[in-house]
Amino acid sequence: MDVMGDKATLFETGRFVQPSMGEEIRDETGQTAEEAAEEAAEEVRQRLAAEAGDVEAMSVLGSMLLRRGDLDAAEPHLRAATAAGDRAAANNLGVLLHQRGYADDAAGWWRIAAVAGSAAAAHALGRHHRERGDEPAAEYWLRQSAEQGHALGAYALADLLEHRGDERAERWMRAAAERGHREAAYRLARALDRRAGRAGEAGADDKGFLDEAEQWYRQSAARGHRRAALHLGTILEKRGELKEAGRWYLTSAKEGEARAACALGFLLRDAGDSESAAVWWLRAAQDGDGNAANALGALHAERGETQTAERWYRAAMDAGDVNGAYNLALLCAEQGRTTHAEQWYRRAAYAGHQEAANALAILLLQGGDTTGAEPWFSKAAEAGSVDAAFNLGILYAGRGEDEAALGWYERAAAAGHTEAALQVGMARLRDGDEQAAERHLRCAAGGGSAEAAYRLATVLDARRPPASTHELGESVHEKTECEEWYERAASQGHRRAQVRVGMLAAARGDVVEAARWYRNAAEAGSRNGAFNLGLLLAREGSEPEAAVWWTRAADAGHGRAALRLALVYARRGELAEGQRWADRAVGLGPAEVAERAARLRDALREELSA
Repeated sequence: MDVMGDKATLFETGRFVQPSMGEEIRDETGQTAEEAAEEAAEEVRQRLAAEAGDVEAMSVLGSMLLRRGDLDAAEPHLRAATAAGDRAAANNLGVLLHQRGYADDAAGWWRIAAVAGSAAAAHALGRHHRERGDEPAAEYWLRQSAEQGHALGAYALADLLEHRGDERAERWMRAAAERGHREAAYRLARALDRRAGRAGEAGADDKGFLDEAEQWYRQSAARGHRRAALHLGTILEKRGELKEAGRWYLTSAKEGEARAACALGFLLRDAGDSESAAVWWLRAAQDGDGNAANALGALHAERGETQTAERWYRAAMDAGDVNGAYNLALLCAEQGRTTHAEQWYRRAAYAGHQEAANALAILLLQGGDTTGAEPWFSKAAEAGSVDAAFNLGILYAGRGEDEAALGWYERAAAAGHTEAALQVGMARLRDGDEQAAERHLRCAAGGGSAEAAYRLATVLDARRPPASTHELGESVHEKTECEEWYERAASQGHRRAQVRVGMLAAARGDVVEAARWYRNAAEAGSRNGAFNLGLLLAREGSEPEAAVWWTRAADAGHGRAALRLALVYARRGELAEGQRWADRAVGLGPAEVAERAARLRDALREELSA
């Protein structure tokens, strides 16, 4: 009689395993007729040997029948082999009894096989004890299995230890992953991913963790783990490797991962293939992915198909995606359905959507409900909405509560809000804190604020030393930083900056450049630009054209332009018109202009009455 030893069997070599105990029974797929015939022939050989009393053949035949699901036929062979001391048969008999629902009987045979050294039986026995809440026994047998190199045992042990918060869990998860366990590889990658996130938040180097996580995601994904494929695709997409990312998203999506289908849709949309994107979004949305439903809603909204868009936004809400309510509110607001927009904004805001809370507050503010708006601005700002913090600043500033307004502006500015940084910079200028003002103005100007660029330029301009000269006494022009900021603001259409750039160009003798900037400012409505352009044209001998621009400036309230026109008409002999413009200049000022204009007006009046 054979005694229990170290003989390998189909079960222990992993060619098939028991599903309910984590050892999935696997049959070869895509079997050809030839392979099927060979298997049948092998079964006949094993049956003949078993009938002749071969214990190993009994065990193998029992395992073959068990794999096929023929429990009644398998049981006598496995019992006979077990009685003869075959540990693999004892293990498989446990599997069979477990499948029949006799868990305690199964555990008895697994114990016999495990004591004899079966790693698979030790794993199954450990799982049995864990299911019954006996964690010490479970840990003992799972450790026996893991230490023998059994991948499933290592994974189950790691899962148990992780459940307890035991740091040793990673060692066994890694051991299982190294032996090809795809779920272990995935969970190890997730743990490394989280560790990288914590390291990044702490300012430490996270590259090592990320690189190792990617390696394990790859191993798991290559073995068909759809969530690993999804995460691998995400890593590659962030890195800009879109083609490979798309391949992994596709692999995951085909396996039924809705999030991968959604991500694939976004990749396709960004590549300009909206039709294919819609196909994958539809697939993901039908599987309950709210993000995909929102994407479909946005796609139909862009096409003007508002009813279809609304349907998908509602589907997103049904899937638990709060963005669905927010997007539905935006859709209603665009259509002028304010009441419905407020309803959906409220629903999203109550669910914690910070931008919905901000939008609701704006809607209430536009309706004159300042009291109702403020709490929603506060809720959104406290939840992290930068726009809401800025809007609170505007709200408090409008009430004259400058200190409270500045506090919210500073909060928004710290989060990178350009206009908030401008407001803080201007407040610091008013307080005389030029250093703090410059710091905030630089942030705002760097963020694209033309007003901030202009204000920063004026701060730097005030510090600028007199122009240097070379040996011949001629000024040497080198563009300063303040001029660069003036030009940046001017190129963004800032009228005062355009006038200032024109003045700087005129000062260095570049009449053409000066005229260009003055004209840009004047045509945009700047009365100073129109006045300066008139001066430039007059100096160049084009007084009639200069008078046109002075007229525009004077009509906009520029006193000096009105005085210039009075002088022009007086020289031409058009005394009444000159008197009219002089009288206008008196009214417009400033004081020195009004004084000169009054003298000219009186002289013209005397001349006319003479």
